[in-house]
Amino acid sequence: MKIAEVGSVIEFRNGLQGIVEKVNENSVIVDLTYMEDFMKLDLEARTVVNHKNYKIVKEVL
Repeated sequence: MKIAEVGSVIEFRNGLQGIVEKVNENSVIVDLTYMEDFMKLDLEARTVVNHKNYKIVKEVL
């Protein structure tokens, strides 16, 4: 399992996407405001996602 880095875009839980802000031992903190429809979804701006529960969409160059 590849762990995301700060700045990577990840996808999790039914297509939600965000930018990784911080990498912890078992999880990442993700900024959800990356999504174009963020305001319509009525979500918090940040969330925590376990490493087992996401896939990397775009890696940091």
